[in-house]
Amino acid sequence: MDSSLPAVSVILPILNEEQDLNDCISAILNQDYPGEFEIILALGPSKDRTTEIAKKLAEKDNRIKLVDNPTGQTATGLNLAIAKSRYEIICRIDGHSEITRTYIRTAVEIMQQQNAVNVGGLMYADSAKGLQRVIALAMRSKLGVGPSKFHTGGDASESDTVYLGTFNKPALLAAGGFDERYIRAQDWELNYRLRKNGGLVWFDPRLVVTYRPRKSIIKLAKQYFQYGIWRRALLRQYKETINYRYLAPPFTVLASLLSILLSVINPLFITPFLMYLSLIIIGGLVIGKKLTEKLFMPLVLFVMHFSWGIGFLSSPRKLLKTN
Repeated sequence: MDSSLPAVSVILPILNEEQDLNDCISAILNQDYPGEFEIILALGPSKDRTTEIAKKLAEKDNRIKLVDNPTGQTATGLNLAIAKSRYEIICRIDGHSEITRTYIRTAVEIMQQQNAVNVGGLMYADSAKGLQRVIALAMRSKLGVGPSKFHTGGDASESDTVYLGTFNKPALLAAGGFDERYIRAQDWELNYRLRKNGGLVWFDPRLVVTYRPRKSIIKLAKQYFQYGIWRRALLRQYKETINYRYLAPPFTVLASLLSILLSVINPLFITPFLMYLSLIIIGGLVIGKKLTEKLFMPLVLFVMHFSWGIGFLSSPRKLLKTN
């Protein structure tokens, strides 16, 4: 251990991560970071073998600590892990992701160089085969997720938000930690408060995190529906953060529905909807690598766009007050 380097607390909210947890923790334990670090798993009420696997991992390495998170909610689990952490740098990782071997070292170096309160990088969605592979390709494309640097890449620079994040703990606590009312978008909401407090949030593409996306259309639809719901809640709370990129999916939904309804009066009105379908079909041909990927990509893009848009449009006005 190099005592001149800051110690790091790596925190993970864990729920139903049986398939990926071993690989995730192995990637953290194999970091080339010469400073001291600990790993804190906030365990939700999983329905698979996640808790059993986590306990076995903790028995094998005393750097791994466990904390119960009865609600299973991400923001609550993160706050519980932060409360148990011992060190002044907090590195957040998810149980279905893997970090590169130099991730922690690079994040700490960037934080010190930029004097940032949070640094993060690229959410590299990836899978080897099947529908999960198609979803991963869609999540790395601008047609799928828009011009978001932490999805599609870009130059190192100041950013509104980053994926996961490595935080300055005093700044994180001064901002109030994660808002536990948010089921989704809690990262963006926290980063907004960090920036409002005068802190710098920094994106760097060298910080690559491999993310394992959903494996089914139904799960993907539920995920993006929640994204839309909570993004609307966030925009209601912080009206100054409205961005055209967030309005694109709900506009697409409304324009498509209007196009279909008016086509009953005049068939020409179906043109906008057909143009949208043509766009995602052509996009599927470009984004997909194999024939099956090209065939399924339009469906995946449609589900992502419409689930997000419908969630945004149907988001309850009192959502934050009831959580």
